[in-house]
Amino acid sequence: MKRRLINARIPTGGNGTAFREILVVDGKIAEVVGPGDGAGGEDTEVVDLQGHLLLPGIIDGHVHFDDPGFTHRENFETGTRAAAAGGVTCVVDMPCTSLPPVIGVSSLQSKLDEIRPKAHVDFMLWGGMSANVLVGDGWSKDLEDLVEAGVASIKVYMLSGMDTFKDLSKDQLRSVLTEARRLGIPVGVHAEDRKMVRALEAGLRGMGRNDPLAYAASRPEAAEVSAVQTMVGLCEITGTRVHIVHVACRRAMEVIAEARAEGLPVSGETCPHFLAFTVDDLEEQGSLLKTAPVVKAEGDRTGLWEGLAAGSLEFVATDHAAGQWPEEKETGSIWTDYGGVPGVETSLPYLYSEGVRTGRLTLERLVEVTASAPARFFGIDNRKGRIAVGLDADFAVLDETERWTVRAADLHNLNRYTPLEGRELMGRVRATILRGETAYSRAASGTETFGPTGAGEWVMREKRAEL
Repeated sequence: MKRRLINARIPTGGNGTAFREILVVDGKIAEVVGPGDGAGGEDTEVVDLQGHLLLPGIIDGHVHFDDPGFTHRENFETGTRAAAAGGVTCVVDMPCTSLPPVIGVSSLQSKLDEIRPKAHVDFMLWGGMSANVLVGDGWSKDLEDLVEAGVASIKVYMLSGMDTFKDLSKDQLRSVLTEARRLGIPVGVHAEDRKMVRALEAGLRGMGRNDPLAYAASRPEAAEVSAVQTMVGLCEITGTRVHIVHVACRRAMEVIAEARAEGLPVSGETCPHFLAFTVDDLEEQGSLLKTAPVVKAEGDRTGLWEGLAAGSLEFVATDHAAGQWPEEKETGSIWTDYGGVPGVETSLPYLYSEGVRTGRLTLERLVEVTASAPARFFGIDNRKGRIAVGLDADFAVLDETERWTVRAADLHNLNRYTPLEGRELMGRVRATILRGETAYSRAASGTETFGPTGAGEWVMREKRAEL
């Protein structure tokens, strides 16, 4: 149960790296020392990483793996297999895209029973509160039970297109936030102004518009900013830790940063597709790039990169949400085409290539936004998110020198399409190590191997959020 990783380069601050040897004992980091300084032992397996970059395993805090209930889109085996191939050692799965939704301990347990045998990497689970639940009197007990059971965070929608997980009114949001504050758990919010979006959509559809730019026009910057401002106000009233998921525009990010500067416990995440694409790409690619929120202008894209580097955004998560390809993405109408893109496998290579290699991010900041910050947010930073003695031996091994072209056919999730098709990146995952064991490896020849299904474990939230 001992492995020594040698010839590994780990980040040391800024863009600096240093060669280190890491001893793994029973899945934990037991030692981080200079080359040749560690204790040996005949019972220790030596793994030569050949000078590749060793990063803390990526924590993707926002995925939709659709299991159980929507497994024609994704399932936990294929989703976590893609995660492993992308250097991701822990995913945090959303409560809304499974049947039943995770809105109580019974649905939580049924989901766990289904997905545990399939997981290639560790996982946490969001719990959720929807208007479907708040119609009854027992929702606060359901929320408390979810928190006690160890869910990662609580998800709510201000605008939802799902009949099984409806959005909340402002009064309902305040009620849920008040209870979450009492229970010491953060609330993640899909923040778009429902009234504004629905009115714009109705008008555009009434005009016969059915093009990608019509969809973009129905979900403007103003809808996102208005919703974030509402959540900041509710945060100020309740004191609850509020987290805005998939921030897509500069101004929404600025509202979050301004609230944080005033001492409010508000944070935000963005996604690789908002850093990579604009509305011009949506016009060209159509439903292939349809998401909610929608990609915005070039100024938003560059602003998000700047905010990510400066700390205005907490971390990056993919919002991995693959539809059935091509059926759900080519329905004949932009309004009924499925909104969502895969991303769990390409996130780290993209962020390294277009962030670190271009100078937009330091290597230190890359580690922060992909591992350390999500570990803190989900309350597991005493276990994951850093390369430090006593933590889980979760690593992504990155070959910084490999230049490669993204091809959907080479990905590992169930429905293989990507708006990054044909994009050339610098830096590719060579191996993913989960609690000391190899979850994924890719030889120089391109041959790939995966660890067993069921190797991933459920990770429960271990401490209360700082409010």
